[in-house]
Amino acid sequence: MGSFLIIFYLALITIVIFVYLCFNWINRIFNFNYRRFLMHFVQAKGLLSKDNGINIYRGCSHGCIYCDSRSRCYGFTHAFEDIEVKENAPELLEKALRSKRQKCMIGTGAMCDPYLHVEERLLLTRRCLELIDRYEFGVAVQTKSARILRDFDLLTSINEKAKAIVQITLTTYDEDLCKKIEPDVSTTKERIDVLMKCKEAGIPTVVWLTPILPFINDTADNIKNLLDACVDAGVKGIIFWGIGVTLRDGDREYFYHALDKDFPGMKEKYIRTYGNAYNLPSPNEKMLIPMIVEQCQKAGILCSPDECFAYLHHFPEKYVQRSLFE
Repeated sequence: MGSFLIIFYLALITIVIFVYLCFNWINRIFNFNYRRFLMHFVQAKGLLSKDNGINIYRGCSHGCIYCDSRSRCYGFTHAFEDIEVKENAPELLEKALRSKRQKCMIGTGAMCDPYLHVEERLLLTRRCLELIDRYEFGVAVQTKSARILRDFDLLTSINEKAKAIVQITLTTYDEDLCKKIEPDVSTTKERIDVLMKCKEAGIPTVVWLTPILPFINDTADNIKNLLDACVDAGVKGIIFWGIGVTLRDGDREYFYHALDKDFPGMKEKYIRTYGNAYNLPSPNEKMLIPMIVEQCQKAGILCSPDECFAYLHHFPEKYVQRSLFE
């Protein structure tokens, strides 16, 4: 009996190792990523927040190493990569829009990207944009994905009737570094291309220049290249809160695990420098902030968070004026 159990466990271990190696081989050869396929569906009770924001999905498949949404304070009861899909989001949004007495800007993407991989098949974000367009509200979309270009027809239509703002996150100009810190999102070049296409179409854009990771992408060259791209794309505003990153329980562990994998010795440097702090400012902050402010002032780009958020929330008079003269 003892010999049988030993053989059984050895066989089981062999099978597990074989499956693991096969999975990694498939991942390397075909660029397969399990995060793109995990999801579960829920019937949400509500969608539109008191600040007129919507989050169609909960969780993320992008794998960014610094993601604050992984924090335990947000109360996830499922794996972060197992996307919670609010399958009745369009119905809830339509009900909310129809009950609104005044038109306003609708925001999406503040907590979870509306253009995750599952959106390619589910089309929930597109259906919500169709409703925003139909009821002539404005929209401010925040994303790291070039998949937003699929819905360019709707964004153009919304912008003609009211206002559509595309918000893109940029952290590094170095594509190799981008693959390490944002492994499953559109490349920096692809995101800059989105900004350029918006410029051509007259759709205003705002860039989130955050987070800038200490000792990793907090260089003058990186910031200069990103700022030059923003100027070329004619962005309306750049949002940043200092130069650095924040870490809480939950995302801190994930971040440090990623550092061990791709930046040997960097975790120890972070711990020596910052301990268990929440706010981790870059040692280059005093040099980089004036650089950003000066470039923005020269180009007429908003760089105060208050000014940027005021612009994002301002609903223009297009709708009122158009309705008066129809």
